[in-house]
Amino acid sequence: MIPTELIALSDYMSGEFENKDQAIADPAWFVHLRLWQKPVPLFQENSITLFAEQANALYLDKPYRPRLMRIQARDDGKLQVQYYIPQDFTAVRGAGANSERLKEFTSEQFDLLPGCLLVVTWQQLSSNSYHFKATIPPDAKCCFTYEGNTQQVSLGFEATPEEFLSYDKGIDINTGAAKWGAIMGAYRFRKLEI
Repeated sequence: MIPTELIALSDYMSGEFENKDQAIADPAWFVHLRLWQKPVPLFQENSITLFAEQANALYLDKPYRPRLMRIQARDDGKLQVQYYIPQDFTAVRGAGANSERLKEFTSEQFDLLPGCLLVVTWQQLSSNSYHFKATIPPDAKCCFTYEGNTQQVSLGFEATPEEFLSYDKGIDINTGAAKWGAIMGAYRFRKLEI
């Protein structure tokens, strides 16, 4: 049985989002992005999986950073989010904006990213409202290979019924410095009413 908190987190994270207000207020640090996070019928045993990708709002036809996020309950009562990467980026590109394509995905198209696992804690705000916070364990290192180059990312997010905050940022493997993403704080996404 899937816990109530896991269903709530999946609901908060599912949809189409943008950070337009933040990008207008601080364009030097925050690009106006569109973020798609849509349920996919994969790994359904005691979990809910979302396909995510994003695009610059000026170039919605050029989405990037495709990934799967599998949300599961843990034995210690917490939740976890395990990331997967597509084997072929072009085969899945644009599926965030096209829900019909998500039904065609197979688990064989994606590879598990072992170091890319977030632990999710939550606070209940009211009888049917939560504040979720997902962080990567301190000793974990989330790396993957893309176009022959090893990439490292620091992952994390917060989710409430009102917004989704992304702390994802690219890390320079040699220096440990942040290269892109939430360098000056979280990207603050609001769900679009579609």
